[in-house]
Amino acid sequence: MIPVPRLYAIVDAASFSNTEDLVAFAEQLVAGGCMLLQYRNKGGNARVMAEQARELRRLSRAVAPAPHGLKLVMNDRADLALVAEFDGVHVGQDDLSPESVRKIIGPERWLGVSTHNAEQMQEADGTSADYLAIGPVFSTASKDRPDPVVGLEGVRRARRLTRKPLVAIGGITRDNAASVIGAGADSVAVISDLLRDPRKSAEEFFRILR
Repeated sequence: MIPVPRLYAIVDAASFSNTEDLVAFAEQLVAGGCMLLQYRNKGGNARVMAEQARELRRLSRAVAPAPHGLKLVMNDRADLALVAEFDGVHVGQDDLSPESVRKIIGPERWLGVSTHNAEQMQEADGTSADYLAIGPVFSTASKDRPDPVVGLEGVRRARRLTRKPLVAIGGITRDNAASVIGAGADSVAVISDLLRDPRKSAEEFFRILR
């Protein structure tokens, strides 16, 4: 079973106007203790995504050598994960199937799958995914058309349906993160509540989630 850290930080390219700012944000997250970052870019072209991904890979190599250093996960794009030598891929319900992605990335890279209800969770649990995500736990502004909120009860239900590492996502902040872990999640994925003063924010999350 893979060691997913308590804080699963998401670097969303939509929050930054250029690659330099995105990488600077990632550097601050790492300085705050983050050792797992997901790179998410829903609107960029492949060239920009590859450029930003390579810069994040340079950062990870500067932190510590694999396998003990910073883990990088690519959202959606298994092909770019290979190009940038990322450590894993995360896919949603509308992306390539987990098994199709596994054929592309091989057995060693991490594979995560997003789910939004019990049926999807059960289906994903039967795949070769290394970890599963459930959400949105709370209302979120990070998606244009978010799925229905599952709440803490949705996290509890998901916990009963899988023994794989469970990552909760959607509207998670320092104020509610402890309750999400208490409901059974192994990790919380965060976007918005890391944007302001990322190093300090990450440090506070880790203090809360001990």
